[in-house]
Amino acid sequence: MRPSPHHAHSARGLLGALLTSLVSLAALLTTASPAQADTTICQPFGTTTIQGRYVVQNNRWGTSATQCIAVTDSGFRITQADGSVPTNGAPKSYPSVYNGCHYTNCSPGTKLPAQLSTISSAPTSVSYGYVNDAAYNASYDIWLDPTPRTDGVNRTEIMIWFNKVGSIQPIGSPVGSAGVAGRDWQVWSGNNGSNDVLSFVAPSAITNWSFDVMDFARQAVSRGLAQNNWYLTSVQAGFEPWQNGAGLAVNSFSSTVNTGSSGDPGGSTACKVAYATNDWQGGFTADVTITNTGSSPVRGWTLAFTLPSGQRITNGWNANLSGASGAVTASNVAHNGEVPAGGRATFGFQGTSGGAFAKPSTFSLNGSACTTG
Repeated sequence: MRPSPHHAHSARGLLGALLTSLVSLAALLTTASPAQADTTICQPFGTTTIQGRYVVQNNRWGTSATQCIAVTDSGFRITQADGSVPTNGAPKSYPSVYNGCHYTNCSPGTKLPAQLSTISSAPTSVSYGYVNDAAYNASYDIWLDPTPRTDGVNRTEIMIWFNKVGSIQPIGSPVGSAGVAGRDWQVWSGNNGSNDVLSFVAPSAITNWSFDVMDFARQAVSRGLAQNNWYLTSVQAGFEPWQNGAGLAVNSFSSTVNTGSSGDPGGSTACKVAYATNDWQGGFTADVTITNTGSSPVRGWTLAFTLPSGQRITNGWNANLSGASGAVTASNVAHNGEVPAGGRATFGFQGTSGGAFAKPSTFSLNGSACTTG
């Protein structure tokens, strides 16, 4: 329904005022009516609803060429994708299906915006259909903002690249690798002139996947790109095409946001960390114990700390480790993600070291500082 500030570069900022002025006109031209089988949308910001709970949007903003999508009862397919744009700039569009609010258009019955600290889990599932004769990414987008806004550009965008074809790359620059939600990712971080962008790029194409959106939201918090009192405003599954794109499809999409009294999902957390080491010339091992000293269970955790200069992690166990030196984050694996009040979670790693050995001085769990000892 409205232009999304996806892979816009600095020039995109100059178009901001013009695009904003088009919003009212787009709203007048767009009717969000429930989709019937194979409803076709060719209006640039045309939308419809499916299953009485999700919005499908054509969302063509980067070119004046025609783009059309055929909306089914479970997703959509791009049927016409005219024109091309340079692969070192912004894409043509972001046709997508979403739960939440996008430029004042909120999906029916959504719980979003919702404060991160109130979300116990946000399970989602998506199935993609790909083509090869195009330049595009298949991206699942997660939008976060300090306020429960339902309009305009959010502060932080998390992009999960399920697949990429052609000479395209995420905003910013690579900042290492990370294990998130049981998969390995190349991580990029940057800013498109309108918002921060944190991207997780799959090493090979993912066609179908079910995961918890909160695993990625916690990554943004641990990297300083969001806070636990921020809001999740929408989750979206779609494509960013630069060249061609006809035939790309979201075959199915589901999204649920669970809020309430099902435990602390990563909000303000009381914690203590014990960091036991065995070091020798040129190397060390560390065994880390996290104790939940709060009164509520923690469901899903990310521990952030900084390794002293000269130390580098070579392998680890019982946690997904992001970053091998300097700033490091460790997040839970499947079997140790829930830590009851008074309970513990443990993990460890081995590394190399140079010079006098030292331990990290501070630790934070889901964004909250922990005591040590």
